[in-house]
Amino acid sequence: MIVAKLLFYITPNLIPMVLPLTILVASIMTFGSLAENYEFAAMKSSGISLQRAMRSLILFISILSVTTFFFANDIIPWSRYKTINMRRNIAKLKPALSIEEGSFNQLNEYNIKVGKKSGKNGEFLHDVIIHVKTEKNQGLTVVKAKEGKLEGAEDSDILTLTLFDGTLYQRQYPKNFNERRKRPFIKNNFESYKFNIDLSGFNDVDFDDNKYDNSASMLNISELRVSLDSLGRRFNQEKKDFSNSLMARNGVEKILVGKKADTLPKLSMNKTLKEVEEIHEKASKEEVEVTHQVNNLEDFFDSYEPKIQSQFTNLALTSTQGTLRTIKGKRKNFAKKQERLNITEIEIFDKYALAVMCYILFFVGAPLGAIIKKGGIGMPMVVAIVLFLIYYYIGMFAKNAAKDGSISPFFATWLSTFIMLPLSILVTYRATTDQGIFNPDRILNPIRKFFAKIGLAKRKKKNKA
Repeated sequence: MIVAKLLFYITPNLIPMVLPLTILVASIMTFGSLAENYEFAAMKSSGISLQRAMRSLILFISILSVTTFFFANDIIPWSRYKTINMRRNIAKLKPALSIEEGSFNQLNEYNIKVGKKSGKNGEFLHDVIIHVKTEKNQGLTVVKAKEGKLEGAEDSDILTLTLFDGTLYQRQYPKNFNERRKRPFIKNNFESYKFNIDLSGFNDVDFDDNKYDNSASMLNISELRVSLDSLGRRFNQEKKDFSNSLMARNGVEKILVGKKADTLPKLSMNKTLKEVEEIHEKASKEEVEVTHQVNNLEDFFDSYEPKIQSQFTNLALTSTQGTLRTIKGKRKNFAKKQERLNITEIEIFDKYALAVMCYILFFVGAPLGAIIKKGGIGMPMVVAIVLFLIYYYIGMFAKNAAKDGSISPFFATWLSTFIMLPLSILVTYRATTDQGIFNPDRILNPIRKFFAKIGLAKRKKKNKA
């Protein structure tokens, strides 16, 4: 039942991929079969144009496109919400012996890593390392052993792990700070050591628990707009706060041009750096703006003796390096938040684009089927798959580029539509006017005439009446 429920939740997520391809294949096969059997020729001889023959299907595809929009806006977000939560709940359910070689495996408070397993059921372990989780300030416990053995009964919730020929390390946390700096630990060598692991809570998992809802793919358009607005406001405020904090930290706001220069003692060349700082501190307490009667910063810097200039330079260099490190770390944080904003915006446009694309692909497939005049599964399937792959991969690459801000989310979402729209207009026009997709004579005839003029090809003889 759990597997069936998970598959039921996953199925609506396949619609954005399956529906466009289905419309494209069905329209090419249907109209290709009609053209192959000369049904369109019979219609045209009866005065029925291609547009009139497509009228009922156009109405159907219009209803399908509107239905697809509401499906993408309501059903698919609900499906993703259920799917992601069920997958997270399934991940909590771990078999007792799901210990993989060469990686750490979590079993309650024990984090176990084994170099190799042997035995009929993999019960013998080699090169065992165990990290035991403990409460805060209770010490970190690490156990290393050359051999180990897992034992348990089918009717028991206790798994016994016996280790042989190993060492137990337990880090201590004394109250005294100086003692803690020495990183003291207790070391015990043992020949045999047993762990009893309680597995009773492993199967107590509620698969209908829906606590996780922090994803743009789970929201409909109205919720996405609210989320986009709140995320944008928070992101802009955070950037503004960081900018103000950075300016305040580096003293940029203190570089002011005031009118109270005569209230400050003149800074002479024999002032030390400490005296200069005291002057600025005193001015700050008295809420007086610090100004200097100089033309530019170079004159201000040159007004101090070389020793103070060196101190200023070192101070500025240290401050700049610290600022650059802060900016570099914050840039990664801002990039992640900008990516989340872009993903939210992509999800909004994607719901509209899917509905519009279903309509456009019909006008690509139906006229194309009438032109190629091939029904069945062969040629229509090949043409439909090629067109769908072009549509799908262009959209996928564009959306991946939009996540990091390389291109606009709006442009990335609608790029496939912008490419397919001219193609739908072209094939519809050529099918309506009984023209093929490609007429080789329009290219070959000028080439033949050119070679005929220069004597490299024979001219066609005109029939005399």
